[in-house]
Amino acid sequence: MAPKRSSNPGQSASYYADNPESYAKKLKYDRKRNARPKQIKYRTELKTARRQRGIDGKGGPDLSHTSKGTLVLENPKKNRARNGHGNNGRLKIA
Repeated sequence: MAPKRSSNPGQSASYYADNPESYAKKLKYDRKRNARPKQIKYRTELKTARRQRGIDGKGGPDLSHTSKGTLVLENPKKNRARNGHGNNGRLKIA
């Protein structure tokens, strides 16, 4: 089940809504990245934790990896924006 659309979309969501060519390029990149074994393992770990907590498939907050390696509940917008594209320079994708 896909998450509900935000009533307050962020900069990226607003940009992609106005630029379908860029959105198509992003989706192509995402498909390639999400097929990597490391990403599959990452998603599996989160899915298992959500299932154990009984929140799998119910929407709500994301499970976020902390710097210590633990998982905590966090607002999806903040969790997904932290290492995203932008001027913060924290994530460098080759």
